[in-house]
Amino acid sequence: MKKLFVFLLGLLMSTAVFAQQKTITGTVSDASGPLPGANVIVKGTTVGIVTTPDGKFSLEVPGDASTLVISFIGYVAQEIDITETTNVDVMLLPDAIGIEEVVAIGYGTAKKSDLTGAVASVQGEAIAERQTTQISQALQGAVSGVMVTRDNSGPGSGATIRIRGITTIGDNEPLIIVDGVPVDNINDVNPNDIQDMSVLKDAASASIYGSRAAAGVILITTKRAKAGDLKLSYTGEYGIEKPTTWPKGVDVIRYMQMDNEMRWNDNGNQEGSEYSTYSQDQIENYWQYNAENPNIYPFANTDWHDLVLKESAPRQSHNLSITAGSKTIRTKVSLNYDNIEGLYKHKEYERWTARANNSITINKFISTSVDMYWKRSISYDAATSPWGNLHLAPPVYPAIFDDGRIANGKAGANVYGVIEEGGTDTNWYNTIGGKAQIDFKPLDGLTISGVVAPEFGFTKGKEFQIEVPTTIYEDPTVYEGSLYNTSSTKLTEKRNDNNKVTSQILATYIKSFGNHNLNVFAGYENYSAFYENLGASRDKYLLTSFPYLNLGPLELRDNSGNAYENAYRSYIGRIMYNYNNRYFLQANVRHDGSSRFHEDYRWGTFPSVSGGWIISEENFMDGSKSVLSFLKLRASWGQLGNERIGNYPYQATISFNDALFYQGNEVVSQQTAAQTQYAIRDISWETTESTDIGFDAYLFDSRFRLTADYYMKETKDMLLALEIPDFIGFDNPDQNTGKMETKGYEFEMGWNDNVGDLKYSVSFNLSDSKTKMGDLGGTEFLGDKIKKEGSEFNEWYGYVSDGLFQTQEEIDNSPKLSNSVKPGDVKYVDISGPDGEPDGIISPEYDRKLLGGSLPRYLYGGNIKLDYKGFDFSLVVQGVGKQTSRLTTTMVQPLRQNWGNAPEFLDGDYWSVYNTPEQNLQVQYPRLSWSSRGNNYAMSDYWLFDGSYFRLKNITLGYTLPKALTQKVGMSKVRVYASGSDLLTIDNYPKGWDPEVGAGYPITQSYVFGVNVNF
Repeated sequence: MKKLFVFLLGLLMSTAVFAQQKTITGTVSDASGPLPGANVIVKGTTVGIVTTPDGKFSLEVPGDASTLVISFIGYVAQEIDITETTNVDVMLLPDAIGIEEVVAIGYGTAKKSDLTGAVASVQGEAIAERQTTQISQALQGAVSGVMVTRDNSGPGSGATIRIRGITTIGDNEPLIIVDGVPVDNINDVNPNDIQDMSVLKDAASASIYGSRAAAGVILITTKRAKAGDLKLSYTGEYGIEKPTTWPKGVDVIRYMQMDNEMRWNDNGNQEGSEYSTYSQDQIENYWQYNAENPNIYPFANTDWHDLVLKESAPRQSHNLSITAGSKTIRTKVSLNYDNIEGLYKHKEYERWTARANNSITINKFISTSVDMYWKRSISYDAATSPWGNLHLAPPVYPAIFDDGRIANGKAGANVYGVIEEGGTDTNWYNTIGGKAQIDFKPLDGLTISGVVAPEFGFTKGKEFQIEVPTTIYEDPTVYEGSLYNTSSTKLTEKRNDNNKVTSQILATYIKSFGNHNLNVFAGYENYSAFYENLGASRDKYLLTSFPYLNLGPLELRDNSGNAYENAYRSYIGRIMYNYNNRYFLQANVRHDGSSRFHEDYRWGTFPSVSGGWIISEENFMDGSKSVLSFLKLRASWGQLGNERIGNYPYQATISFNDALFYQGNEVVSQQTAAQTQYAIRDISWETTESTDIGFDAYLFDSRFRLTADYYMKETKDMLLALEIPDFIGFDNPDQNTGKMETKGYEFEMGWNDNVGDLKYSVSFNLSDSKTKMGDLGGTEFLGDKIKKEGSEFNEWYGYVSDGLFQTQEEIDNSPKLSNSVKPGDVKYVDISGPDGEPDGIISPEYDRKLLGGSLPRYLYGGNIKLDYKGFDFSLVVQGVGKQTSRLTTTMVQPLRQNWGNAPEFLDGDYWSVYNTPEQNLQVQYPRLSWSSRGNNYAMSDYWLFDGSYFRLKNITLGYTLPKALTQKVGMSKVRVYASGSDLLTIDNYPKGWDPEVGAGYPITQSYVFGVNVNF
């Protein structure tokens, strides 16, 4: 009876417990489909689960549970009432404003709403949408305060990144951190692997990386798998690249006429000498002579651009990724291949990248991650760059004869022949590295981590320059000479390797005590790097098909080699505190030691402090919540360091070389050694002090967002090579001296909303900065761009022009730079003289002045995004609102080197004796003259112009196929898209010149078609 009673009592209790439980099932998705790995938790408890790969969940909850909280990073969390239902289907919406978005801040993460420093974030999706293989180029116009400039779009080329203007006269490259580890090149990371990117712009956010953070920090977080993930994804792209524009020269007839005019001008316009180079008969009957024999000068009519360059070049990219995750092991593996061909023969770039990120949970106390990455890129090129002579070569010189032989061009200047037969230059770059991290959580809120991250790099270069002999057209047995840069067949090889190791011990403690929230971080970091380089060459090869060193003559060999190393050691601390998520305070400190300084001056300490106030959380703001959703004020101050001036500046290093001596009648080689640079032992850290104030505001139910910052930063104790007397016998030593100051502002705004099935967003950013030089210890960096006390950084420096001389009488009554000037030459203003007054002479000592900054101002960018029933559209614009740019001689000078072509845009717009006086008053450019080039093309404001521009950076249109269709064939998502980049530019540059290009490889437009398939 007793046993029966116990049995019935147990059954009753189990039934009661069962009655107190219920099962909730459902599906979590977003706009594109099921959302695996979403968190489903009973509110106020730890009872929860993550969704399966198809977004489903089934959760046993207490019978009295009333609310589920469903969340996922990057989405707005939702609370669902479950008091009267057991089935829940939820669609999460992206966090439009990003207040709750978690961003990387350096050795940790934080919600955007908690930030007190100036940190900008960019999602990996936005970077990949730019359809560029180089991350540096994808950042252009994407983030306020980040200046991205490029001077070419050659395969594999990157861009220059500057954060908040210029920080120092030396190295201004930002520090790049990938998954917590410093790397040398941001472009080593594949854009498809990026989860998000944070830019630490002020000292408060960047000082945690003190020693190398003066120029800003870019943090990249790569994608990782989440629990419940199971996906295979492939993205394939194919496209073409073509120049945005291209400078053209005048046609062959105008070239000969302009060449004659230049010679005539330089000979004093003497009567009867108008046709000094090309006769009147040659010009008037040119096409008849060309038809008879186009193989001889000057009747070739060679189109050098069409011969050397292609109209377009293909590109392709392929990305394969596998993602799988359970509660204990989560793995993401990606493999990527890029191939971009160039616009001329031999030019090509290939890259393979692979990355494997693994996260492992051992138990509730221990977890670990093991990541590996690999990159191999190959850069193919011609042994000699074509760009110099390609811009220069006029059409009168033959490139190739009818029988296929290479012509000599202009005394060996045949760019077509050099590219076709002059050899190749190939470089291989290999990097392999990884990161192992173990996290130990002995107490609630405390995490202790150990990290080791090695990286190994190997590069190989092989330049095989091949001699290109030419013969005269009339007789193929008569040698005329070799083409330029191909006088002999020579092989040059290099082998470089390096290894770097970063090790860290980190501890983070996060705890809340009522309304007091505390985040404490402490760490130790050690970094060491070693580089070794080897080079060898042999000359005068007889065979041109076997580029190997052992086939070259032994007596014409050469070799070289060197090695260097550097190291850092750091102690790091940070405290983040907030009260009631309303008042925020953050303090950072980093104590750094560098091997580049003497042990007595090696260490530097870099502190920062910042605070924030979320005013919108105050009670007195309750009435404005319908308009003002969120408002936070921020302020910060901090110091950062820099020491990138070489590896051994404080040491009296010895340079070794070889010298040739006579021993009797025999020449012998002897090793020499000497100290070349004077060393100052007590040099130490360069320091940048930065102050920032800003605010973040979100209005109209957080649909409108606005962020603004104003900052000042001063760099002092700059490491400069200061002048010492020549009789001391050493190069100038590095010293701590010099100051510079940068002031600027940043502004970002955006709007996100839905109209029925249409989701749209619009954003815009604007930033500006100006850098002024302070006391440089008496040093001045002079040239066409100058750095001296009171000037801007790289400010234009030259003469002030006053139009063109029109008559000889005007010349006779005016001060002149040269006594050889003639009507049609540039006229300059006499500003001063030895006595501080105009002296009637134009001289470089007294008549040059500051002409304005050369750096871009008012940088802006914007984008529009639309999503409607499977269709997606994005448009990105970017530009520069103000820049004083210069018309370089490559752009504008006719007949350069006394034989080159003349720009097409110049024709009809230069001063000429053939014009009327009225016409000469209207022209823009000086007369044609070789002898007056020193006067006419001297640095002056005559050649400065408004270099601002607007660029349609990217347009992408995509379509995602309906799931009802794709799921029938086992695919969870199929998206096809077309994209175009750099499609339109509005600027003031001369016809044929892109506002970003230098004198080399052009800026290119790209047209890409792609498909993304998920399984």
